[in-house]
Amino acid sequence: MTQLIQYANLRSAPWKNGGGSTTEIAVSPAGAHLDDFEWRVSLATIAQDGPFSAFPGIDRSLALVDGDGVLLDFGDERFVLSPSEPLIEFAGEDAVHATVTGQHTTDFNVMTRRGACRHRLELRTVRGKEALKRRAGTTLLFLAEGESLTLSSARERIAMVRYDTVVLEADDDWTMEAQQATVLVADIIYN
Repeated sequence: MTQLIQYANLRSAPWKNGGGSTTEIAVSPAGAHLDDFEWRVSLATIAQDGPFSAFPGIDRSLALVDGDGVLLDFGDERFVLSPSEPLIEFAGEDAVHATVTGQHTTDFNVMTRRGACRHRLELRTVRGKEALKRRAGTTLLFLAEGESLTLSSARERIAMVRYDTVVLEADDDWTMEAQQATVLVADIIYN
């Protein structure tokens, strides 16, 4: 089954600590909460410095989609999520403190529960027409940058605008087409 999730139809929720907001894009199983999902994809805006919430047993990936970036302090290690280093993977139980390096930052967040599934997140630039190589039964395609992107198979044609997501679960061959776009491809691999 193919599902287009339009960003314009989603709602954001403020964080309890007031440091930002999260827009849940997709979760499995449908209707799952933060303590019982298998995988979850969201868009988060970090507006001020502060700690990340802990998610024991969860593997996380973050990708910068807007803003100057954020310094992630893991205690013994630091990483600057920035336009030049836009992806990071880490364990959900890691203690992480975020320091915003500009006014705010917006990040694409993929979380998978260890023991149920894992994920691979890839950043791709699309110019013209390109094949989408899938590596799992469930693939999410997020349009991070660019005005539009068309996703086509032999049976479907889907028009996307910035921050839209398509969830692919069928084994069809897909082609992406855009004048210029940046996409994030998240493959969900079940154990």
